[in-house]
Amino acid sequence: MENKLNDVIWYPFTQMKTAKAPIHIESAKDALLFSKDGKEYIDAISSWWVNIHGHANPIIAKAISDQANKLEQVIFAGFTHSPALDLAKGLINVLPNNFAKVFFSDNGSTSVEVALKLALQYWHNKGFKQKTNIIAFENSYHGDTFGAMSIGAKNEFNAAFEQLLFKVDFLPVPNAQNLETVKQQLKTIAAQGTTAAFIFEPLVQGASGMLMHKAEHLNELLKIAHDNQILTIADEVMTGFGRTGKNFAIEHLSEKPDIICLSKGITGGFMPLGVTVSSQKIFDAFYSTEVAKTFFHGHSYTANPLACSAANASLKLLTDPSCQKQIQEITQQHALFAERIHSNPLVKEVRQTGTILAIELITSEKTSYFNSIGNKVNDFCLEKGVYLRPLGNIVYIMPPYCITESQLNKVYNTLFELLTSLELPHGKPDQQNSN
Repeated sequence: MENKLNDVIWYPFTQMKTAKAPIHIESAKDALLFSKDGKEYIDAISSWWVNIHGHANPIIAKAISDQANKLEQVIFAGFTHSPALDLAKGLINVLPNNFAKVFFSDNGSTSVEVALKLALQYWHNKGFKQKTNIIAFENSYHGDTFGAMSIGAKNEFNAAFEQLLFKVDFLPVPNAQNLETVKQQLKTIAAQGTTAAFIFEPLVQGASGMLMHKAEHLNELLKIAHDNQILTIADEVMTGFGRTGKNFAIEHLSEKPDIICLSKGITGGFMPLGVTVSSQKIFDAFYSTEVAKTFFHGHSYTANPLACSAANASLKLLTDPSCQKQIQEITQQHALFAERIHSNPLVKEVRQTGTILAIELITSEKTSYFNSIGNKVNDFCLEKGVYLRPLGNIVYIMPPYCITESQLNKVYNTLFELLTSLELPHGKPDQQNSN
């Protein structure tokens, strides 16, 4: 990067030698980002999916300010505080009623690490020390720490660490064509009696390209897992807090998981926070006079009062009828736009679940995060004042719920202009199947 301002910064997911200088954002409000050079951009992906209520929301900002004047941080072992107590109760009240205990951490990857450790130690505490294997879906992404990388797809992102990752049984994502085969695979693995847990991204695999699957298919796999004494873990770091049209994706399911991982939208994008919520039976396996059965895990900023206050305000905004109405309106507008473009010759597939809309473009390269068309799409949309950050040839919209109709229409029109400007690829178009 030839930008002296950023000489000392190493940016994430960025090849520093070839990347363009980052856009300097000076302020933001609702769905808009304002750059230092005076340009504005519609944040159509909620800044990596976290700002569900938009930027600089005054209610969340005030909650943080008020809390900062009372208690900004305190160790969360031997002490507690009202923001954490209120948040734990609030989450339990809004989640399906099989959840009972909230464990705090600080981001999505660590919420997943906590879930894996809870599941493994659950069986260890109960004397089933052979149950150490994990099942996950192919194409999955659960974070960038070592446990999370182990249960994710093996690719360029984690190739340098592959020999250090633990073994996982991967299942294809279920669809109408392969469901019976996948069920049989799961039954065969389960019969070995060594599986501790099955972790999954419910309904939408985010970073892998917004790949989507049906609730009824997932239900059948979860039932097999439950029938075979395999714990189930829903990674809702991305899908939680309204993204799928319901507060949580697992609300679409009849089979409920034992553990759920939450982060990203939990604080409305204001503060880092992660939580792992478990059923009572998980907690009971640790509730003992035996010190060795303790869950020895924690973080310096566990249940930070400022983050918990932000999350309480965000949760209150989410459950307000006006926000629920906004979620449904975005869902409906996405469906109309999907209908508008689905027959475009450059569109291989349009996928939608709730407020998540993904468009898979046909190119001469394979479907991949590294498909070069992503850079062209990014540059085209930024020039029009829309920020999208495509996953290679997968262009997706995941806007803050406060986005206005005119702003959303600008996003749609920009994408329509993009499709009009692109040429059909030379040679054989990508024929990779999508789920």
